[in-house]
Amino acid sequence: MTAYFKTESELGNNVVVTPIYVCRPDGWAAVQEHLTAAQRTFADARSFNGEAGQRIRLPNVDGHIDAVIFGAGPLSSDATGAMRAGTLSGFLPEGHYVFQILPKDWTRPLAAIGWGLGAYKFDKYLEPASCPTLILSEPESPAETEALVASIALGRDLINTPAGDMGPEALHAAATKVANKYGADITEIIGDDLLTNNLPMIHAVGRASYQAPRLVEFEWGDPTHPRLALVGKGITFDTGGLNIKSAAGARIMKKDMGGAAHALALAQIIMANNLPIRLHVLLAIAENAISGDAYRPGDILPSRKGLTVEIDNTDAEGRLVLGDALTKAGEDSPALIIDFATLTGAARVALGPTLPPFFSNREGPTADILAQGLAQLDPLWRMPLWRPYMSFLSSPIADMKNAGGSFAGCITAALFLEKFVDANQPWMHFDVYGWNSGALPGHPKGGEMFALRALYHWLKAGGLNSNFSA
Repeated sequence: MTAYFKTESELGNNVVVTPIYVCRPDGWAAVQEHLTAAQRTFADARSFNGEAGQRIRLPNVDGHIDAVIFGAGPLSSDATGAMRAGTLSGFLPEGHYVFQILPKDWTRPLAAIGWGLGAYKFDKYLEPASCPTLILSEPESPAETEALVASIALGRDLINTPAGDMGPEALHAAATKVANKYGADITEIIGDDLLTNNLPMIHAVGRASYQAPRLVEFEWGDPTHPRLALVGKGITFDTGGLNIKSAAGARIMKKDMGGAAHALALAQIIMANNLPIRLHVLLAIAENAISGDAYRPGDILPSRKGLTVEIDNTDAEGRLVLGDALTKAGEDSPALIIDFATLTGAARVALGPTLPPFFSNREGPTADILAQGLAQLDPLWRMPLWRPYMSFLSSPIADMKNAGGSFAGCITAALFLEKFVDANQPWMHFDVYGWNSGALPGHPKGGEMFALRALYHWLKAGGLNSNFSA
């Protein structure tokens, strides 16, 4: 287990475990029955009544911390739920803790996940930070909880690492490490071999960088199980190309490989929990750099699909590398293709930074995925593949353009991607931000994973056996 968790069997002798009591205002009276008279007086003196965010460390007669009380606030005004446990893990000092009492509407696995997500710190360039440890027992599903939290930490680490240390070669190495850990078969196509192997758009986007572009793939699982393809946009830094970004726009473009981080993190969750899935991961990795060899506005690119693409904007590069990768993923006829990409600012304008849109060319599974998002406090929102907007991408000299202007930007990006997926192939596209601009319970500022817990639980419940006919 990580430093965030231990199981009861891992505890040594004479280890002090501090109980945590979490309550809403209407549950405070019940919690008081577990406290000493002195502790109740201590809490009353600090006006504790279970309101959201209240947190007190209660001393014993010797002055040592004997218990922790934490307010969850009224249920009627709480959209955060068990993710609030992440506030605790970010607040408490090093030590061992256990959830003694939780609100009735909190599940223990979600509270444990909230704890682990909130305890995360990116300290690669700092002295390692200590963190409190939560003791897990069977109700918290220790192995699954650990796998979810560790995989999300992996994705966050990849996004948070600066582009100088997370270029195409480093991202490739990270994928290799995950694949090798679970015995997956990994292959790669690098540099000019992309042209030889008919992946011209990945090559065009990345050819200006001193680190060669590449498609990294791995496969895992029993070939008789339903096949799932996970495709990730791995632009390790996005200058915008010759349509160069502003200083403000470029500042956090280390996160533009967030789609690949999502695909890799979800793959690790699936493999760690040994889901009955034949997994195929495809990471389209490149740096959108500027040099004399950079692709240009007005260029026309061929694609693996056979479609020609006029470059309207070199800052719409993610959809280009995904186009070739999606085409390749579909050649093995998977039950489902899911792609992840930090694709459009328009998605953030439409839904904000913490509610990712997803698009699907099938109606069947969408209600169940949305329901899992709510149940796992990992929300997402369905957006339409409004095909009349495909006219925004029309080109007089190629099959289509790669950008369609300022209107409906996340929809036109999804419509562009759909052109590289056969109509009979079930497909979903997740336009993720990959970043928290500020800290929220369970979600520290910086790199972030969205929709992965919802998708994992949907897959675990048999999502690949959904009705994909409609």
